[in-house]
Amino acid sequence: MRILYQRELFDAFYLEALPLLERHRLEIAHFPDIPLDVDTDRYRNAEQAGVLRIYTARLNHGPSGPLTLIGYAVFLLQHNPHYQSSLQAVEDVLYVDPDQRRGRTGIELIRFSEAALKREGVQAVYHHVKLAHPTLGILLAKEGYESIETIYVKRIG
Repeated sequence: MRILYQRELFDAFYLEALPLLERHRLEIAHFPDIPLDVDTDRYRNAEQAGVLRIYTARLNHGPSGPLTLIGYAVFLLQHNPHYQSSLQAVEDVLYVDPDQRRGRTGIELIRFSEAALKREGVQAVYHHVKLAHPTLGILLAKEGYESIETIYVKRIG
């Protein structure tokens, strides 16, 4: 078995990704009582506008076997309002099935995504790292990413 990394379209990805999205939410949600409720129209609109990128990691079970989704990296592309000539990618979600984290799947998915984004002219890639789950930050730092900002949240409702 080997892992295949590829770019996918939203509708081909979404329904199959739902179980992983829910596992992802349960693992990292800061407010776990807020249910997963994906705005699929918003993602489809972003895809139609040409600013949504979905990269996946799939376990290849051989020539006649299925390709099992084991990870994803979703980005939104934008020209930064402060630097309008700079195309940048902001990670929306990044997840690898916990059963697949022992190997290099996560780092290879990040590298694959970076290479694809770079080919499209993206100058900077931003990732969100939850303080309660620092492993991604450690991995990103090893890949040359820098921590540049902290986001605070306060639940008001």
